[in-house]
Amino acid sequence: MLDELDSAIVRHLQEDARQTNRDVARKVGVAPSTCLERTRLLRERGVLRGYHADVDLPSLGRGVQAMVSAQVRPLSRAVIDAFQRSMVELPEVLSVYVAAGSDDFLIHVAVRDNEHLHAFLTDRLALRKEVVGFRSSIIFRHFRKTTVEELPEPITRGGGRHP
Repeated sequence: MLDELDSAIVRHLQEDARQTNRDVARKVGVAPSTCLERTRLLRERGVLRGYHADVDLPSLGRGVQAMVSAQVRPLSRAVIDAFQRSMVELPEVLSVYVAAGSDDFLIHVAVRDNEHLHAFLTDRLALRKEVVGFRSSIIFRHFRKTTVEELPEPITRGGGRHP
């Protein structure tokens, strides 16, 4: 868990990771040296894992996005790990999620057009021996939170909050 200062630093960096340490320190009300040290510790602890550019996919020739759910067999750690590694290496793939339930994987892809999506499905997935089924859903709109907020405390059945 993060304390109040670390949470504030993380929140401000999520809003704009390009701002200076001095600006973040001013916003959270601490000395720049304190802010720099806390940020360094957040990186060391793995809370801050990197700083990324938010790119416009259509500007990169990726006008069609889809979520592809896939089922693989046999369902073993070796098959799961190998499939995940192979999917994330494909240029069309943005994210790979290992899931529980009727689907073993959710794969977020971005391609040029529907023809390229069809080629991805038939040439990249359908030919794999471990894939026993898949389906795709085209994404019309994608909204993503840029700031992860603190979770509220759960409410108990009696209406009170958990301690």
